[in-house]
Amino acid sequence: MKIENTPVAVRRRTEDDLGACVRLLREVHEHDGYPVSWPERPASWITPPTFLGAWVAELDGRVVGHAGLAGPRPGDGAPVQWSLRTGAGVEATAMVNRLYVSPSARGHGIGALLLAKAVEAAREHGLHPVLDVAAHDAAATALYERLGWELLATVGQEWGPHGLVAVRTYAAPSGVSPRPAPAAARSS
Repeated sequence: MKIENTPVAVRRRTEDDLGACVRLLREVHEHDGYPVSWPERPASWITPPTFLGAWVAELDGRVVGHAGLAGPRPGDGAPVQWSLRTGAGVEATAMVNRLYVSPSARGHGIGALLLAKAVEAAREHGLHPVLDVAAHDAAATALYERLGWELLATVGQEWGPHGLVAVRTYAAPSGVSPRPAPAAARSS
């Protein structure tokens, strides 16, 4: 796939995108083993219960990437590690999650564009962006570290049939303090 001269569009995910996002997730799962276990209901998996938003990257009218943002849930490592480090509550964080890019579209900054959009949204909510990533996922950890994300800790998480998995927890760079959300946004 040639994308050097083709602009990548990042936009908010719609319900109409779910089928394409699931097909892309299947492609990534078969190529990279992400997610580690194929979810029973993949469309629900990319829209967790604490969902705050999601974005897709499009290239030539085709969805080639996805990123989500959700509130912290029990079992998430990064919110706890960030809370321990800063003294702020876990509720002051937002989890960047479900970030994946088509293998054929990698190496062109699409992951970084999607990550930037999720960080921007978290900060608009007055939350600090954090994330968990399987420690064995060298490509993802390289991306986060190249973009200045701070490694908080490596922890063990229970991942269903895979048992205890080593997970690296990261926090977004603090370069810009999260802005308090407007009163109307906080009540929604």
